[in-house]
This record gives sequence, structure tokens and C-alpha cells, in this order.
Amino acid sequence: MATHPAVRHISRCSIRAECVADESNQPLHFNPWDLSMLNTYYIQKGLLFSKPPQTNGLSIITIIDHLKDSLSRTLVHFLPLTGHLVTHKQDNPPSYSIFLDYKNTPGVDFVHAVADVTISDVFAPIDVPPIVRSFFLLDKAIGHDGHTLPLLAVQVTELLDGIFIACSFNHVIGDGTSYWHFFNAWAEICRMGKGKHDHISRPPVLRRWFLDGQDPIINLPFSHHDEFIDRYQPPVVLRERFFHFSPQSIARLKAKANAEYNTSTISSFQALSALVWRSLTRARHHLPSHKKTSCKLATNNRSRLNPPLSLEYFGNCIQAVNASATVGELLNHGIGWAAWLLHEAVNGHSDIEVREGLELWMKSPYIYQVGNFFDPCSSVMMGSSPRFDMYGCDFGWGMAEAVRSGSANKFDGKVSSYPGREGEGSVDLEVTLPAETMSALESDPEFMDAVSPSQYHVSCSSFPAKIK
Repeated sequence: MATHPAVRHISRCSIRAECVADESNQPLHFNPWDLSMLNTYYIQKGLLFSKPPQTNGLSIITIIDHLKDSLSRTLVHFLPLTGHLVTHKQDNPPSYSIFLDYKNTPGVDFVHAVADVTISDVFAPIDVPPIVRSFFLLDKAIGHDGHTLPLLAVQVTELLDGIFIACSFNHVIGDGTSYWHFFNAWAEICRMGKGKHDHISRPPVLRRWFLDGQDPIINLPFSHHDEFIDRYQPPVVLRERFFHFSPQSIARLKAKANAEYNTSTISSFQALSALVWRSLTRARHHLPSHKKTSCKLATNNRSRLNPPLSLEYFGNCIQAVNASATVGELLNHGIGWAAWLLHEAVNGHSDIEVREGLELWMKSPYIYQVGNFFDPCSSVMMGSSPRFDMYGCDFGWGMAEAVRSGSANKFDGKVSSYPGREGEGSVDLEVTLPAETMSALESDPEFMDAVSPSQYHVSCSSFPAKIK
């Protein structure tokens, strides 16, 4: 995607780890969860900050230099982000394996950019404005591109009254938990000041986890990457919009879902996801009642394994759990019925299920492709998580104003969930839909009655009023 004309790149450089540990002499082998992401777009998330007061010599150049220095010291702890992918192939016996190598590494791309826009220009439009996509590097890059592209690229964009810090993070290297672990560590080191890279509060666990007895060198059933790469692009232009849900609104949804199904075990997020699933299905007027629809939830496997993996495990450790029903079934029942389907799907995702899934993958390896994994016309994919500590990323300037994402991994029915800025269980949902479907969602009484006014400092008067 072309850079927005209002965004100008001022400088570009490569950042390397300040010092390199001994483990860089050995390649890092990927497990099935990592390799499944070879066709997945880079994770693109970023934080928008009010510009720090430029006093006591704290100029923007000083800020940029400090971000570069602290990034170099952070990479000491997150060394896989400095490597590159390598494919090893041989014909006799046939072998095709992909691993991470640290030799001749390209480093991490770092770009300082300037945009002649304000924080209000980012917030005020109903839809996420196109300029936000130009705050991110490596647009349209997928995991396999890490053979030739950096595994991490950072763009720091200076707005007229703010700073946007955006990372494009190769999904083969890690999942959302790993992404925000890195982002928080970088912010922590930036706050600590120069020369204090030896200690961070949450050192990552870099050693990859494998099933007991599994050979870490996985032979993939391919002879060329064209056999598993499919760069999916939505067939129509999509709208992207944020919806805010206050703690009180979330509590009401949870109470309603549990009361309808006469239970107390449906979680807040399951109730919210059920609302989204039913509302998006209703907004897709063209769906016949017998059509199958599903709601997938990205689920962290770290705590589901027995024994559990450390929360600091740095890599991919996620799977999608799935609930499905016909359109008629979903819409003829209430939110409690849909939430219970999701509850059962999550509750059934145990250590046994996780290990059986990995064993099946080893027998028949596959790489995720949107077209094969998800029906973008009739289903919902709930990604990211309101549990990620996004607003804890304090670089020394205070809490971010908002989180935003790039164009990666966007398709009809993709919903990314983030914590609300005020905390206390609030949630922001980033919804991606075709224009007609989005308009129908904005006119859906049940959905809009649960949506709360935005807590951001920009006036919410530009947002459509709730329908009572």
C-alpha cells in the first residue's frame, strides 16, 4: 500500500542488539504453532501518545535517539527478533525445513516519520482513517517473507501533537502475547534510562516448546513455498471502526447471558463475543437461515497445557476454538444460547485437546490460509485480547491515548479486541466489515444499545447516536 502523502519518512536505520548472547551461535527451530503462521501477515499494532512536553532539552530528536538506544538494549532479551528465516531443502532423502538463523542478520528496521495531522484527525472520523495504515512498515508482508525482510520493523511517526509508535512483527516469531510482552519490555527499558539493560521485570522464555519426544527439526511436506503461500486480499473495500464497551455495559451483557441460560459460568468476553456474533449475522441480510455460521476465538494455550507454559513463553502458543450454528438457530435464540456455545468450545479446549491437535498437525502439517481456515462472508473471527497490557506500555511520557492497527490480517468478519483505556474491564472492539454490513450493524438496536460513548478526549458527537 502506498504511503499516505501526509506521512514523510525522515530517516531510516537498522537497529541491532547491543550485545549478543551465546545462543545466537545455534539456529532456533520452530514448533507447529510457529510454522502454521508462515502465510499469516505480520502483526501490526501501535500506540498513540500525546507529544511529551519539549522542555529540559527533550526535543523530538532526543526522543528518537532514546527510542533507538532502548530498542537496541531490549533486543538483547528478545534476540529472535534480530534473526532471519532460512529454508533447508534436499532431494535425497526429501527434506524441507524452515528455521531461524542469526548469521548475517538484517537487524530491525527503524523509521522516523512525520505526519501533518493531529491526534483528533486519528480519532474524530467514524471509521479509522486511511492515514493510520501509513504509520506501519512492511505492509502486505507475510511470515515467509522473513527470509528476506526484517522480522521486526518499527516506525515512530511524529504528529503535530502526538507520537505514534508502530511495530510490524513477524507472526512466525510470536503471537499477540509475545508481541505485547516485547512492547512492554521496550517501554520499561526506555523508562529506566541508559545502561540498564541487564534486568527487566519479565524476562522472556525463548526456548521453543515441543511435544515430548518430538524432533525439533520438522520436515514440511512441500518442495516450494508457492505450495502454501496465498496472499489473501479482501475482494471488496472494507470499513474499519472502533466500538467502545464500558465496564457497566460488559457487566450487563454478562448478567443477561447467564440469566438467559440459567447459569453463572459464562464469562464477560463470551457474552460480548456472542453479542457480536449474533449482531454481525443479523447485519448480513443475505444469509439464508440454513447457512452455517461460526465464531472463532483466538485462545492462549499457555495456561491450558499441563504442566502450563510460562506466561513469559516467547513464541506462538495459540489456537482458534470454534462454535457453530445455522443462521436460523443463532438468531432464533438469545445471547445466552450463543454465549453458551462459545463457553462450551472454550471449556473443552483442554491439555488433551491441545496435544491431540499438535499430533494431528505432525501427521499432516498445514499452513493457515484465510480462504481455507475461515469463511469471511458468514463467520466472525475474534482476535487479539482485552487481557493484553497495552496501556501499561509507558515510555516515560504517561499512558497512551489509544491503540490502533495496520491493514494486516483484515477481512470481512475480523474483530480485534483491546482493553478500554479506562480499564476496569472495559473493552474496545475494532470491527472490519463491508460498507453495507457495517451500516446495518450501526443500525442494529441490540448491538448499539450495548455500545458506550468513547472515553477518548475527542468529542463523540461525530458518532451515530444509539438506537433505542
